[in-house]
Amino acid sequence: MTSLADTMPRSRPNGWWGMLIFVTAEATLFGCLLGSWFYLRLQSVHWPQGAIEPKDPVVPLILAAVLASTSLLMQLASSAGVRGRAGAAVVPLLLALVVQAGYFAYAIHDYRADLSTFSPQDNGYASIYYTLLGADHAHVAVGLLLNAWLLLRLFGGLTPYRLTGLRATTLYWHVVNVITVVVTVTIVSA
Repeated sequence: MTSLADTMPRSRPNGWWGMLIFVTAEATLFGCLLGSWFYLRLQSVHWPQGAIEPKDPVVPLILAAVLASTSLLMQLASSAGVRGRAGAAVVPLLLALVVQAGYFAYAIHDYRADLSTFSPQDNGYASIYYTLLGADHAHVAVGLLLNAWLLLRLFGGLTPYRLTGLRATTLYWHVVNVITVVVTVTIVSA
């Protein structure tokens, strides 16, 4: 049986390369934000500043690990797509979307709860804290939109264009999951 990947050129499609360039730029953005975090941290006598209580690390670390586990589901969906099995790609993609949406819902709830405790303009810690988390949450939201779009498209069957989208979105989630883990570890290590 010939898979969809066998009918495509051996090199990666332009959409995949475009996503690679995009996530590289986004990784650079987060590198700068993390550099700012550590610069502020090293310049501060007290951290977190302003007597802000550090986060309890247990729940954020578990949630980051749960989100990171969706990389496996995304990879399973991508592999099924490469084999030309759109139906087999839908199940792990849908499971990933449910887990990612659950993570996002809790993350936004927690973010709003933090806003009632301290605000971004309070001090350098608060500012970089909300910037890091806000940027990470925005990337998760974009990933949710990509997954929802893919699910809708895959119900119409698998085409080379949709396969490229699936593979590019899988790459996107791998990078976002790594960034989320790094951001979470950084924030709870305060």
